[in-house]
Parts: sequence; C-alpha cells; structure tokens
Amino acid sequence: MIDRDAVQWTRDPSERVGTPLLVALHGVGSNERDLLGLAPALPPSWTVASLRAPMPFGQGWSWYPLGTPGSPAPGPVDESAAEVLAWIDSVAAEHPRIGLLGFSQGGSMALQLLRARPAAFAFAVSLSGFVVPGESGVTDPRDEAVAAVRPRVFLGHGDLDPVIPGEATARTQAWAAAHTAVTDRTYAGLPHAVSAAELADVAAFIGA
Repeated sequence: MIDRDAVQWTRDPSERVGTPLLVALHGVGSNERDLLGLAPALPPSWTVASLRAPMPFGQGWSWYPLGTPGSPAPGPVDESAAEVLAWIDSVAAEHPRIGLLGFSQGGSMALQLLRARPAAFAFAVSLSGFVVPGESGVTDPRDEAVAAVRPRVFLGHGDLDPVIPGEATARTQAWAAAHTAVTDRTYAGLPHAVSAAELADVAAFIGA
C-alpha cells in the first residue's frame, strides 16, 4: 500500500483543489523526499505529490524487486502500479489533469502506469528509466491501447549511465516511438542522474 502519510506535497491541502497534479516516483533505494528537489524548476501551476515506494530497500524504498537490471518481472511491477493507481484515484477528483514523473525505477513505473490507463494521464516523464518487458517479450498486451491513444511521453537519459543497460534504453526508445507521442532526449556526459539541461527540457515539456 502507498503510505498516505508519507506523501510529500508542494502545496497545503487548502491550495491543491483545482490544480494540475504531478505524481513523482523516486528511484530504488531512495525515498519520497528525493524528487522534491526538482519541483522549484518545474511549472509552478502544478502541484507535486511525491510518493514513497511500498517495499523497504536498504536505507530507502523500492517499487518492486530488482530482478535483471532493466528487465524486472512484470507481475510485481503491475501490483505496485495498482497501488499507485488506487492512491491516484483517492485524490483525482481534486485535480483536472494528472501527469507522471519518475526517475530510474520510478521512470519504469510511470510508463507502466501509462500502460494501465493510457488515456488517464496528461503525460509521463521517464528520466533514466525504461519500459518493462512483457511476459513474452518487449511488448505487453496493453500496448495496442497505448498506441491508439499515443499519450505524450518524455524520455531523458544520459549517454554515460552505468546503471540502466543500453539494451533497456534502446528498447524503451523503440517502444515509445511506436506507441506514444515521444520527446526523446539523450544528454552527453550525463551518468545516472538529472542535469540542469534535462530539467529545463522537462519543465518546457510539462508546460507545453
């Protein structure tokens, strides 16, 4: 379950109603405070809600068991996505638009949430993330529905990322090109991190 008391918000409850909501999903081993540091650089009209993943992992939290880097078993990913969707459903009535932003494992979650509900989100931002392979290969049975909607997706990744395998990044780029309206950016010299240039591009994407 998503710990509702752990969610970090950029607005007080009295100021949230009627604002667009950006759901932030941190990387493995991190926590709900991590991505709040990005919020000042994003369009101020958006309320950011940063969630804590449900599984303890080291000093932080994980959305699902790691498995093979870049290729986790899809079942636990979907279970975690269902928990996030249940939390989103609990607040959705207060927000006219909802977007997704995730880093690394959180980026894979953002894309999996898009698979679950292709028409429900204004966009998904995946930073140093990847699309989860389906049971029988790259694609998932839900991908046809994603392609029918072609939701907006931003993919950002560094060309010196030592964490996400190149195969997983290439797979994600191909998947997004085939199924979404994608903005795909590769940042020279960037490791497994978010750069100022990338964050500026994300802000422009969200504000478009």
